[in-house]
Amino acid sequence: MSGPLIGALGLVGVLLLIAIRIPIGVALGVAAVAGLSILRNLNVAMNVMEQTPFEVAASWSLSAIPMFILMGAIAHNSGISVALFRAARLWASRLPGGLAVATNLASAGFAAASGSSVATAATMGKLAIPEMLRNGYDKGLAAGVVASAGTLGALIPPSIMFVIYGVFAEVSITKLLIAGVLPGLLTAAVYTTMIILRAKLDPKIAPPVTIDAEVEGTIWRARWASLIPVWPVLVLIFGIIGGLYGGIFTPTEAGAGGALLACAIALVQGRLTRHVLWESVTEAVMTTASLLFVAYGAVMFTKFLALSGLPVYLGSMIQAMELSPYMLILAASVIYLILGMFLDPMGVLLLSLPVMQPMFAAVGADPIWVGVIVVKFIEIGLLTPPVGFNVYVVKSVVGDDIPIGTIFRGVGWFLICEAVIMFLLVVFPQISLYLPNHM
Repeated sequence: MSGPLIGALGLVGVLLLIAIRIPIGVALGVAAVAGLSILRNLNVAMNVMEQTPFEVAASWSLSAIPMFILMGAIAHNSGISVALFRAARLWASRLPGGLAVATNLASAGFAAASGSSVATAATMGKLAIPEMLRNGYDKGLAAGVVASAGTLGALIPPSIMFVIYGVFAEVSITKLLIAGVLPGLLTAAVYTTMIILRAKLDPKIAPPVTIDAEVEGTIWRARWASLIPVWPVLVLIFGIIGGLYGGIFTPTEAGAGGALLACAIALVQGRLTRHVLWESVTEAVMTTASLLFVAYGAVMFTKFLALSGLPVYLGSMIQAMELSPYMLILAASVIYLILGMFLDPMGVLLLSLPVMQPMFAAVGADPIWVGVIVVKFIEIGLLTPPVGFNVYVVKSVVGDDIPIGTIFRGVGWFLICEAVIMFLLVVFPQISLYLPNHM
């Protein structure tokens, strides 16, 4: 049996194990041990299994992950999101669908402070959905905007997805993080435009928020006042992005500095209680442990595939077919959308990278551009049924108030927006590459 065939069987084995609900980290590890035993022998497989945890734990690049997670946990638990939503609500109050627009803008801000799609959806869901429902908003729109805007955490720095992509694809993490800025802002802008147009065409789905005469006279004063508790968050966001763009510090240093700055902001604002700190550290430890366990299995599986020669074989095959990068992205989009329907985002990323990366390299596609496209596909997978991770996060927040089918229907409008955004990102690579190329 040839090496590439054994590698392909290993991939099939992973998918079968996942299908019977084996955790992704275990599935990758089991397939790697079995494959290495066949390609070499059991001793080699055991040696790889023993050495890999130390490689993962000692990775300097991966050490950015717990820092970014801790920063996001502190931002989440200290109530920074409340100030963001209040400010966005006041500034967007005059727009059609103002509360939904405010939710979208606040989600973009919180995503930049947390780097997590799930945390963004969960946090904004608790704040924004009850407010929108109280004001007579359509349930599908209310839940859909929270689930969809939550995905901005995968694009806007500090994105944990980009850190992991950079480590496993051996691409500059700093450039990847900066490359996500314009696509993230584009996504937020397209979402906002769609909400305003829908609310303008059908006011029943997003009735205007009533502002009484007494408040009307002080609305501008209230708007400016709402920015006071938000400015430290802006310092945190622009400090990280500006430092990375200016080459002042590395992603790992940015994560450590961001976590420290988040602590300082919460402390100055009187929100860093012992309970908040304990909850944040516990959450960061648990999340990091689960991510690194999956990374452990993924590193083993990558070594197995490299030894099998499957990535090289696929790269040679793609070169022989003389496909353009656009044709390959079209084919990859189908694969990622299917995987995104059944696997969690991290599973999709770590399972696909060892196979897809050599294929993109074979057609000469820019690895930074590919990284943005891949993460964008994974972001879309957070919204598509039957898994739709962010949809179920929102469902857990709203309980029985909004049926799951209604949430998926609300998300459908944002998936149409995603198709438009993907088209723009593929046809105009400079949207992703302009900032990294000018660093």
